[in-house]
Amino acid sequence: MVAKGLLALLRNYRHKMIGQSKISAFFSTSSKRPLSSCSENVDEPAKKSKQAESNHDTPETKFSSPQKSGNTPSSVALTPEQKKRMEASKKAAEARWQERNGGAANGSASSLLVEVGPSWHKALAAEFSKPYFKELTSFVESERKRGTVYPPPDQVFTWTQMCDIRDVKVVILGQDPYHGPKQAHGLCFSVQQGIRPPPSLENMFKELTNDIEGFKHPGHGVLTGWARQGVLLLNACLTVRAGQANSHAGKGWEKLTDAVISWLNKNSTGTVFMLWGSYAQKKGACIDKKKHHILKAVHPSPLSAHRGFFGCKHFSECNKLLKKEGKSPVDWTKLPLD
Repeated sequence: MVAKGLLALLRNYRHKMIGQSKISAFFSTSSKRPLSSCSENVDEPAKKSKQAESNHDTPETKFSSPQKSGNTPSSVALTPEQKKRMEASKKAAEARWQERNGGAANGSASSLLVEVGPSWHKALAAEFSKPYFKELTSFVESERKRGTVYPPPDQVFTWTQMCDIRDVKVVILGQDPYHGPKQAHGLCFSVQQGIRPPPSLENMFKELTNDIEGFKHPGHGVLTGWARQGVLLLNACLTVRAGQANSHAGKGWEKLTDAVISWLNKNSTGTVFMLWGSYAQKKGACIDKKKHHILKAVHPSPLSAHRGFFGCKHFSECNKLLKKEGKSPVDWTKLPLD
């Protein structure tokens, strides 16, 4: 019985071995090359796959970074305030480009030329490279280190941001920026939002009420609505020490603003110059009366307004002259809060 059992086991074992040899023989003819080929075809793509992943991750990481994601077309729609800031940044970048490519010599004026309108920067580039402007820059820098100076650096050239230099059709000349807190912002006679209009501006509003149909006191002193229509509100001096009127007079600003008037005198026609007070009239003495129109009166200050400013009707007269020149009149009632 034992012997028969052993013989049966031996027969089973023999059948298995024969079957396995046949099976291995079946695969042996093609197994070597496909495995080797597979190894090459799989390993190489695997390496490429890692490189592709790496290349894919890199731009994706860059794209998702805070600096990049905010500039993608799929970003959330910008608010009007954000668009306004972007436009201001664009103008500042253009001004910096112009400064590098024909502006101030040796970069001497870079700290002073903050947010200068591109067309104005181009027109006045020669002034920014002159020695007096370098000295003026150093002076204003030292003044800001010592104490408070008005207006803030980014508002000194507000008058260049309101319209293109070639779109100026009216010029109102002032003398010195307001020297109180939060008043001056780069436009003569104008004050910042939330600040009560000073006496001279109040007198201007009184004259407007009597001169221009439909004019009503706006309840504020922000004059950007005029400036955007081509009314240049230009002070002779563009900065001042806090609490000290005329403290920056004679330091170089007057030369720059003389250059502004000179440029407009030579390169425009039919501009209306509103010169109030002896200082403005002296500054405008170079204006060609054959090319332009000059309206003179005393200053609207409470000290002199009733000696000729009240009743001068300069605002309506200005519009008559503009119409004669084929230019659109100023809407003096348009004084929105920006």
